[in-house]
Amino acid sequence: MTVRTGRDVLGIPGPTTIPDEVLSAMHRPAIQIYTGELVEYTDSILRDLKGIFRTEGRAYIYASNGHGAWEAALTNVLSRGDRVLVLESGRFAHNWGEMARMLGVEIETLEGTWRHAVDPAAVEERLRADTEGRIKAILVVQIDTASGVVNDIPAIRAAIDAAGHDALFLVDTIASLACMPFEMDAWKIDVTVSAAQKGLMTPPGLGFVAANDKALAAHKTADLRTLYWDWTAREGELHYQKYCGTPPEHLLFGQRAALDILLGEGLENAWNRHRLLAGATHRAVETWAEGGAIEFNILDPQSRSASITAVLVGGGFDVAAIQAYCLDKCNVTVGGGIGDLKGKALRIAHMGYANAPMVLGMLASIDMALKALKIPHGPGAIQAAVDYLGENVPA
Repeated sequence: MTVRTGRDVLGIPGPTTIPDEVLSAMHRPAIQIYTGELVEYTDSILRDLKGIFRTEGRAYIYASNGHGAWEAALTNVLSRGDRVLVLESGRFAHNWGEMARMLGVEIETLEGTWRHAVDPAAVEERLRADTEGRIKAILVVQIDTASGVVNDIPAIRAAIDAAGHDALFLVDTIASLACMPFEMDAWKIDVTVSAAQKGLMTPPGLGFVAANDKALAAHKTADLRTLYWDWTAREGELHYQKYCGTPPEHLLFGQRAALDILLGEGLENAWNRHRLLAGATHRAVETWAEGGAIEFNILDPQSRSASITAVLVGGGFDVAAIQAYCLDKCNVTVGGGIGDLKGKALRIAHMGYANAPMVLGMLASIDMALKALKIPHGPGAIQAAVDYLGENVPA
């Protein structure tokens, strides 16, 4: 017996739910790539991306996922033998650093844990010790979707400044852009990386990079540059040069529609919506945790992200059984742990094209699974989430 007939609910931290308007925008014939309508798509998307990044710098679009955007950022500002400092707080800054290692860059990791945000004081201490200026760049994610942490980017920037260090500051916003406040210029970020499939509500396949003047100056002497990722090549006069070949037309059609939805809502309103949905999720998890088998992965409440919540399942209970129940009985797909949390955690996404009924329904399905599988949990989690929203979304 199931209650799954009906529309599916996708609750994984990327790809996220695609709006019908985005799918409809992509359902059209291809057009020519040299002049006219597609040029206008490119120009408008680049313009609006700069507004979402909050930068006066340059923006670039790649036919790639977020990992491709990582490589674009690295190859455009670094040279072989450069040293970068990777700020660990989960899986993805580490993986970004490993990509740099394969490109010929020396990697140093400021070790952290999967349960805490990056410590700005530790960043300052390490940079003060780098008296020879060997560290050329710092890599960090704003939100890590493996651990569920949010790092305090302005505080890390302040630590870099306090140390008087000149390293480039590279920030991954793949899981945070349009989901929480981000101010590239105000926070003095040199290179920002993002992608289409999370807060920007478009199918995977578009990566984005923004660069300020300091990054563009470093680009002039970088020797990791390759034609596909190269910023200079993408600033050529011909439209197809912006993509190093044929543009990903239908993804651009979809991204334009998604940006229209986002900007129609208002960027700050989108940030607030994510904050509220995260708050409701956190209230539910707090209640489940009263039973002893469930707990937050991220210990500090202030370091729990607005786009994804990682939930540890202890007591020998099977995370996969919870996921299977939600999918088979309710048509709800809940994320599982990856990396160090594989088989140990659920990852509940509340990002992108998400609203209160979607998130409450997902939480209720997990609540059903906990009850059906006889996993100890505090009662009243869904009511707690509803109460939170009722208290914080005024009439």
